[in-house]
Parts: sequence; C-alpha cells; structure tokens
Amino acid sequence: MVRVSTGDGSDGRGRGPGALVGRSPQLGRDRLVAELVPSPRFADVSFASYRPSPSEPSQAEAVTELERHAERVQGAQGSRGEKESGLRRLLRGRPAEPQGTPGVYLDGGFGVGKTHLLAATWHAVPGPKAFGTFVEYTNLVGALGFQEAVRALSSMTLVAIDEFELDDPGDTVLMARLLRELVDAGVRLAATSNTLPDSLGEGRFAADDFMREIQAVGDNFEVVRIEGEDYRHRGLPDPPAPLADDELVARAERAGSGAVLDDFGALTEHLAKVHPSRYGAMLDGVTHVFWRDLQPLTDQNVGLRTVVLADRMYDRSLPLSVSGASLANLFTREMLEGGYRKKYYRALSRLTSLAREGA
Repeated sequence: MVRVSTGDGSDGRGRGPGALVGRSPQLGRDRLVAELVPSPRFADVSFASYRPSPSEPSQAEAVTELERHAERVQGAQGSRGEKESGLRRLLRGRPAEPQGTPGVYLDGGFGVGKTHLLAATWHAVPGPKAFGTFVEYTNLVGALGFQEAVRALSSMTLVAIDEFELDDPGDTVLMARLLRELVDAGVRLAATSNTLPDSLGEGRFAADDFMREIQAVGDNFEVVRIEGEDYRHRGLPDPPAPLADDELVARAERAGSGAVLDDFGALTEHLAKVHPSRYGAMLDGVTHVFWRDLQPLTDQNVGLRTVVLADRMYDRSLPLSVSGASLANLFTREMLEGGYRKKYYRALSRLTSLAREGA
C-alpha cells in the first residue's frame, strides 16, 4: 500500500512506504561536485543522436557550431599539455586568456533540444568537466563558499551551464564573478538559455543598475540561436485529464514500492523546509510520482520551488499522475505573465511531458 502524505506526520492510508513529505536528505561536498554531470535523461546523448527539424535550418547549424566549440575545447586542452590543478594555477598566477571567445551560448525556446546539444558538447570533450543547471552552480557556491567553488571548478576543462537565467541582482553579480574567475583560469564554457545574454534579468529587476555585470556575462559567450517548436508538444495533446482521487491511489498502489504519493498541498509546504539543492536526492529511488488534489499555485515562492522539483523530476524521467486541477492551470495567469514566466512555462512543458509518460 502506498502512503498518501497528509502533512501532519501521519500516514494518510495507514501503512506502506512512498511519500516525499518527510524526506530531508543531507548532501556532502563531494556529492555536490560529483553530481555535476548530465542527468540520466541525457547520459548517452551525442551530436549524432540529435535529430534537427528539416524545417528549421538553425538546428543543424547549432550542431555544427557546438561541434566546432568542442573541437576548440579539445585543442585548448591539448595545447596546454598536462593540465595543472585549479589551485596550482591560481597560486602561480593566471594564465593568458585563451584565444577567441571562451564560451558558446545556445539561445532558443522550450523543447528545441538545447539541453541535448549541451550534454552532447560535454560528452565530446575530455575531463575533468562539469555539467549543471544555473541553480545547481549557485547552490554549489552556497554550499562550498565562493573561493572553494572556484577551486573545484577551475580544474575543469569545460563548465556547462544549463538554463542560464538570472533572477535577482545577487545572482547576477555572483555568476559574473564566477565566470570571470573560471575564464581567467583557462576554463571553457558552454551554456543554454531562452534569454540572450544582454537580456538576462530583463523584467525581473532593474537590469540597468547591473548592466556592467550582465555585459560581463555576455562577453564570455558567442551566441548561437536555435529556433523550432517544442518537441514535447509536436502533434501531441494537452496534459492528460486529472484522475479521480481513488483512481490515482489505485494506480500508485499498482506502481509498486518506487511510487511516491503526496497530497499536493502538503508537498508544497514540505518543499519550503528542504533546500532546493536537495530536491534531487529527495527523489532517490523514486520511479513514479503521484500528486493528489493538485491546486493552482498563487504564491511566487511556492511556484519557484515547484519549478525546481519539476526540473529534478524531468532529469530523472519520472512519470507523473495527478488528481484535482489540470496541470495546465498549475500557475496563475499573473505568474505566467510575470518576471519568472520563462521558468513557469519550462516547468509546464516538462510536467506535461512527464504526465504523458504517466498516462
């Protein structure tokens, strides 16, 4: 029997495992660094496995540009000979900046294969290397401290940053400073986003006040634009209709011990008690996610935490089933038109994909 979390510490069904509420994993520094790799969904992707749309030439062009960048990274690595550790380089003084723009920035809409191509770039270059979302890197700095994070990442051949979006002035200054340190240490960069570098922060805070930092970020990248329709939605219907509560519970029970079934309200309350850097570990061992009595979110903080959870679920390809409201109504119209709209639309795209898998 799968437990339905109620948020009050009790077992909503009386017995059995299977809820995210109550999980609060602790992560050490080694695991934070070791987990900077592509998620299982992108563990085996390559440039050859990417299928560009015949109607969107920018997709094939993006493949070519990223293949060239991977070759440049390999060339820079080979020319430096035996790679020094990041700490040793910092102690001996910063090397001359490598020729050319140190990074490539893949800009495009949702579901056009940006993460696939970023992971393919990561797989194509020698290590040591790091791959993570923007949030994962800011979490790393928070866990290790800035200088320790610089030391850990300065030893990398390539640092790949997925979903590069700046949500507040502090993150702007932090990431600009981190990238400057890494570039000075000889690290090459690759990033994806749906916001051009000179538009980062747009609509979320007074970007003019931080234009120098934003420009510093943009100066590190050559922009490659990729167009196309969200592949998760091509010719496919809207999210599956929500299930009745009893059918949801029955499906969760049939899904076995890897299923987690949570009251959605209790789950969102629990997320506030767990640092977002631990949401991935919270899903360890999970094979299927069930949300009972899903309701539209109206609080921005709750919405942003749910976005992070959705990203970690998508990383692990976890099928999702819900009762209550439709996933299409998870975020309010005000939220979808506000400063964080791109995050919310990405979450809707990914959760819809997982719900189709769940159906």
